[in-house]
Amino acid sequence: MAQEKVLNGVNVDQVFSTIDRIKEKPEIAKFSFRARNSWVSGTHNRATVKDFYGALQEDDSRAPLVFEIDEPPVLCGRNKGANPVEYLLVALSGCLTTSLIAHASVRGMEIRNVESRYEGELDLQGFLGISEEVPVGYKKIDIYFKIDADLSDAQKLELIEMAKKYSPVYNSIANPVPVSVKLDT
Repeated sequence: MAQEKVLNGVNVDQVFSTIDRIKEKPEIAKFSFRARNSWVSGTHNRATVKDFYGALQEDDSRAPLVFEIDEPPVLCGRNKGANPVEYLLVALSGCLTTSLIAHASVRGMEIRNVESRYEGELDLQGFLGISEEVPVGYKKIDIYFKIDADLSDAQKLELIEMAKKYSPVYNSIANPVPVSVKLDT
């Protein structure tokens, strides 16, 4: 029995097997992720993720994951958790890193370490309704990667470009998706 190929902690054989199955039956690729949120007090609220739909079935096999959300005192909070715009950077960091490692692995590139930092610039004048000219969200996000691998700088830059190209979170921010907000009665 052949041993599965694992590189950078990614089961490369499983990735290619999944790709082959999706090519045969594209509906396997349709996923629906969910999150729920409950207000606690002040600027503190709590989000939970548990179940999702994917690979043609509901999956509720993991324990609920809880995220505490709050603002720092300077923004009228009590630091009970990261604030929402910090969670956006966290989601972006996780998705870009996952995409980079997965694509490096299937291309046979061994990676020793990846570190990245994310800096988002925000002007509260938009959020606070002080100025209509100031965007409510991030004005820009700067990302810096350090990749420890026996690769040229050009290959490292190529991996970063692949991460951007294939990261769902990056693409949801860079190419905004329609968001519908409704009253649930």
